[in-house]
Amino acid sequence: MKILVTGSNGFIGKNLCIWLNRAGYSVLKVDLDNLSVLDKYVPEADFIIHLAGINRPLDPKEFLDGNVNSIVKVTKLLKKHKKKTPILMSSSTQAANDNDYGRSKKQAEDYLFDFAKTNKSPVYVYRFQNVFGKWCRPNYNSVIATWCYNISHGLDIRVDDEGKRITFVYIDDICQAILNILSGDKYLGSEGIMYVWPSYDITLGHVAYLLRTYKESRNNKFVPYQRDEFERKLYATYLSYLEEDDFSYDLKMNVDNRGSFTEFLKTEREGQVSVNVSKPGITKGNHYHHSKNEKFLVVSGTCSIKFRKIGTDKVIEYICSGDKLQVVDIPTGYTHNITNIGDTDSVTVMWASELFDPNRPDTFFEEVEKNENKLDKKNIL
Repeated sequence: MKILVTGSNGFIGKNLCIWLNRAGYSVLKVDLDNLSVLDKYVPEADFIIHLAGINRPLDPKEFLDGNVNSIVKVTKLLKKHKKKTPILMSSSTQAANDNDYGRSKKQAEDYLFDFAKTNKSPVYVYRFQNVFGKWCRPNYNSVIATWCYNISHGLDIRVDDEGKRITFVYIDDICQAILNILSGDKYLGSEGIMYVWPSYDITLGHVAYLLRTYKESRNNKFVPYQRDEFERKLYATYLSYLEEDDFSYDLKMNVDNRGSFTEFLKTEREGQVSVNVSKPGITKGNHYHHSKNEKFLVVSGTCSIKFRKIGTDKVIEYICSGDKLQVVDIPTGYTHNITNIGDTDSVTVMWASELFDPNRPDTFFEEVEKNENKLDKKNIL
């Protein structure tokens, strides 16, 4: 099935073409600067997705040519070749507003609906709201794109009204909605106008706050807020604006002659993750917690993890290796330690159920082993 996509080099077009190719469609790409190929592609197309348009011309008169005449060219070619190819056209919620851009979009909508009646062609008109996602052009017509770019590049942003609410839709949800139409899901909105779901009604102040926390997360090591779909999609969008030489960032390694201990990720409610590197023969730990619990995962090398319940003499040992990954829970009320018993540095990923609070560390020193202790080995790998 061949899909003709006009505006294929734009923000929505680039994303959509990838989705179409992955779904197995053959994509015929057209942009406003090469509309001459329409005469070749229109007869071949099994479905037309018209995304080409203009929203910020130097001269308002260009709205007519970019938003109205472009769809007129497509429909004239359908008439010329006596085709009844389905058309899906992107419009905007601005079509309901009395401005140059909105009027041009409304005129294009009305023209396409009239054409559908006379030519008996199926048409679908989507009024897109404020679209965000990867590859959207910053400093153009998307506040999220502009703020993602500026904040990720250390530039200031301007928030005139933090309480202003804007409805956003995500680029992948648009692509999915269009693929649903291609697969036969033909839901129509009022008067043939369609909208993408889900949409997100968010204040500008909240968007700005989230984006600032995303940048700061590299310094404070907190996992970025992703408490709902919008926040997950916003963080994914933010990362797409990083420069190619800015994907990585350093962590503060606490290094001594025993190895190193490095905090990796922190959360508000689910504790933190750290990485422990120990040199051969080194033992770390020999402490217990009243409430804090941990999980140890040796990912490289071989380690002995020993426990002793406070008030008892029995010592339990687990031998763990990066050759067979095994999580070891560290219960409360057990003094414990970890020893690198291999010939190379060991690496252990450690999760703690709460953030370290120097004022209330809940960490109390006590040796695991005494000479008279009985050793009970478990799960020797």
